[in-house]
Amino acid sequence: MKVCILGVGNILLSDEGFGVKLLHLLESKYTYEPPVKLVDGGTGGLRLLNEIATTENLLVLDTVNAKGKPGELVVYRKKELLSGSLPLKLSPHQIGIQEAISLSELIGGKLKDVRLIGVIPESLEASLELSRPVRQALPRAERLALAVLDEWGIKVKMKESQQTPKPRGGSRVRRRSDEDS
Repeated sequence: MKVCILGVGNILLSDEGFGVKLLHLLESKYTYEPPVKLVDGGTGGLRLLNEIATTENLLVLDTVNAKGKPGELVVYRKKELLSGSLPLKLSPHQIGIQEAISLSELIGGKLKDVRLIGVIPESLEASLELSRPVRQALPRAERLALAVLDEWGIKVKMKESQQTPKPRGGSRVRRRSDEDS
């Protein structure tokens, strides 16, 4: 089973960088068995089609435009993402993600399950820092991500020595496995 954790967003726009920062937190703290592909998707949209089409279970980490208070977390499943029942635009790059998921199915992709863990932003102003409510949501989002991976049968182990997460921009792909540790 191929599993991909995809962090998307723009780290230059405060809370818009939530997905990428959460991805790097998960990368710095844990190892995964079987190996899980962790992808910094930046604002890649349709450029992420190949990653999406070649995975079976996809966990997307993102900022969402949903009703609620800043820092609240929401979880969407594949059916909700593709049904059109969600707000037209979850974030500036989200439509590309929805299209990439749909297109992956049209070209014979193997997606079985998709989850999106999103946070409601407080600020999308130019800043490298997350707002306080979104920063405080990171531990809850981390637990949600680990629960999804557990549901998919992925064994997660805390690394003995943890690296400080260093968010990078762009669409960077890195496979993490015990061999990397």
